[in-house]
Amino acid sequence: MNMRQRPLSISLRKLLFGGSTLLLLCSPSLAFCADAPPQDAAASNAPASDPVKDVTQLGKITVTAQSRSQEMQEVPIPLQIVTAQQIDTLAATDLSRMDIFVPGLVVGADQPTQPSYQMRGIETSNFGIGTESAVGVYVDGVYAARSGGALLAFNDIARIEVLKGPQGTLFGRNAAAGAISIVTNEPTDRFEGKARVRFGNDGRKYADALVNVPVNRDMAVRMSVLDNRSDGWIKDAATGESYGKDHDWGSRLVWRWNATPDTRVLLAWDHEQLKQPPQPAIGLIAKSDYVARPAPFNDQVPPFPADPSSYLDPRHAPLYNDTVDAGEKRHFNGATLTVDHSFNWGSLTSTTAWRHFNTYNRGDYDGTNNRATYLDTANIESNNSWYQEFKFAGTAGIADWVAGVSYYDEHARQTSQTNVFTDSVDSLAMNVGGAAATDTFAFYESLLPLVGYGQYHLLGDPWREQIDNVGRFKAYAAYGDVIWHLTDRLSLTTGARFTRDEKEFSWFNPPRRADELDATIDALMPLLNLVGIDPGVFQQNLIFNAAGGAPVNVLVKDKNSWNDFSPRVVLDYKFTPDVMGYASVTKGYKAGGYNSVQIGSRFDPEKVLNYEAGLKTLFPDQHLLLNGSVYYYRYDNKQSLTLDPNSAGSGVPRYLVSSTDQEAHGLEFEAQWQPVDAFKLSLTGAYIDATYRQAVAPSGADLSGQPTGEPLFSFASSLSYTWQDVAGGALEFDLSHAYRGKSRCNRDSQLQGTCQISPNFDTGVAQQRTDARLDWHAANDQWGVALYANNVFNKRYVTGVNNISTSVFGTPFASITPPRAVGVELRVKF
Repeated sequence: MNMRQRPLSISLRKLLFGGSTLLLLCSPSLAFCADAPPQDAAASNAPASDPVKDVTQLGKITVTAQSRSQEMQEVPIPLQIVTAQQIDTLAATDLSRMDIFVPGLVVGADQPTQPSYQMRGIETSNFGIGTESAVGVYVDGVYAARSGGALLAFNDIARIEVLKGPQGTLFGRNAAAGAISIVTNEPTDRFEGKARVRFGNDGRKYADALVNVPVNRDMAVRMSVLDNRSDGWIKDAATGESYGKDHDWGSRLVWRWNATPDTRVLLAWDHEQLKQPPQPAIGLIAKSDYVARPAPFNDQVPPFPADPSSYLDPRHAPLYNDTVDAGEKRHFNGATLTVDHSFNWGSLTSTTAWRHFNTYNRGDYDGTNNRATYLDTANIESNNSWYQEFKFAGTAGIADWVAGVSYYDEHARQTSQTNVFTDSVDSLAMNVGGAAATDTFAFYESLLPLVGYGQYHLLGDPWREQIDNVGRFKAYAAYGDVIWHLTDRLSLTTGARFTRDEKEFSWFNPPRRADELDATIDALMPLLNLVGIDPGVFQQNLIFNAAGGAPVNVLVKDKNSWNDFSPRVVLDYKFTPDVMGYASVTKGYKAGGYNSVQIGSRFDPEKVLNYEAGLKTLFPDQHLLLNGSVYYYRYDNKQSLTLDPNSAGSGVPRYLVSSTDQEAHGLEFEAQWQPVDAFKLSLTGAYIDATYRQAVAPSGADLSGQPTGEPLFSFASSLSYTWQDVAGGALEFDLSHAYRGKSRCNRDSQLQGTCQISPNFDTGVAQQRTDARLDWHAANDQWGVALYANNVFNKRYVTGVNNISTSVFGTPFASITPPRAVGVELRVKF
């Protein structure tokens, strides 16, 4: 018990030490703190008040979706704003914990170092360094490079702007499906401090704290820290090891200096460390179904081929994972320097950013703890990137304009490992290669005692194959965007961005590594020479081999560049001061790239053309906001990571990048109603009909005209009510509910594990989640306590079945959603 509580005590010391250090900076005995003048809210840099607090603020959230500060209702782009209060209400620690409440957005984070983002049915599932997501993630305007650094824990967030549809002109490359803009809080001219802790089931312990210190009239510092831990929600049935744990720690430091009345300098530092078990791989084959293999094996293995009619329901199946050195880790650091200067004609903003992260992710890929079917994979990355942007903005006559240039430089390294044992090499040889029992390690080991070499063993030795990648990527861009105010009601927006991507990429497939086995072979050389056996038969690559298109011990390089021109045209008209209609044509672009484990592969850029029309309305007298849009897009050369069951040479299935053409018709809407200050209702929803225009899956299935898998419907609703004068404060109740429709299956869905594969459980069904929160806070918000529950009704779903080991070992495994989480929150503000 003491050991479980120890991490929280360490976390609290970190939090309290960080807070007390900055508190000392503002001790009354220090003169520079006394110089800080009081300022009203309008003069402060603090984010605008949340709209739930005042009905007159409905829809009046300031956003920067068009690289300008505008009210949400003034922006002719379909976007959904996630406020800091919504994040707190859902007790979300990162975007994946609340994505179901943003219809049309899906964040896959079973592996937080390799997340996937999907918007309007468009997703890039390949986590390799050779490709990038079609959904751009930006933190304070800086692109979050690669998947490894694209999903960090929330730390002092002001708001999240989810911009749907291609954002090629304003955000550039890799925003073909949309963009997620995360905006953090800046230092303000007021002293502020707060801390919060949460305790919940499954050993959940969360704590965060921040302190904002105005150093003098022109300078302020803001520091925040967080620590998120849990004991996990599922245990290995054999070892008792817990999976589904959280172990994440982060800090953020921001310094602001008003160098002159017209010049502002911001310097931010971000640090994060993640260290937890990998995702649990829940096997679908019951131990009671294992079959005995004939001599010389004398062990039991899952039946081969697998029989879907006998699969276990993974929501109730035992977990057996046996990965050696299992774990998921990330070490992230980032620095951002922003300099703003105002001129008579407008402003100049310079943004300089550096990001670096290392990740390690090694997990089970057979869902068993049987050595004869052992398979794990590891992804190891190191990434370093620089970004520089100069942005100019101003107003001239009838035009509001923004223009800029940017440069991006990234150096990335990746190792993709596949780890087995000689026992599972035997299974691979017999199940896939058609080898006889007399051609296995087990057979040769059974003969060793007969010839005086009984002290040596060929089974139980680790066997590793890997592909090493190095990527050097550069991107240059120049852009301009002008809003022409043609009349008091009619505006025309024209914009364009030119992008040039330059990429260098390499693959290296070293000889397989099996040190223990090689030592044994060296000792057996006299015997091998005597019987005429070439030791090379034990030393060949089996998984990444030349027959499968992976030359061994050969460095393969490629180099490419692509140019793109992404324009946008938007016409908007204000029928009344509170009702605006708009129509737009926009283009999106994602750079071409490479498949990390498919040597010599290359694919062309993705391009999308989107047509959209919408209405944004506000009815102040009715305290009602209604927004909606309809769209149609054509997507060319969409890249998807797809399981290929027919890999040449080795017979081992691989995930390959396939390119398809798609199209979609869609509708999105948003409604907010706040008849009184104390009560608010909201409803957001999305309809999308996404199909393949032209596609052939690696399995050979023709998918043309078939659905891509995206559900037709999704929606999210919430209500909140506040009772005043309760125990000297206010009591607020929040209830949120989300629905995501069932997957629309196609001819390849069953192989990919996204639709029904067994009569014993459902896959790809509609999902629902309900969250609730009861929160009391003092009249001045100095104190607060809350009870919360995520997934109140404990809905559990099978999110997918992985078949990578099914045709090799007969061992499919599944992923499921976590159970209900309940907890209590305590907080203080000073």
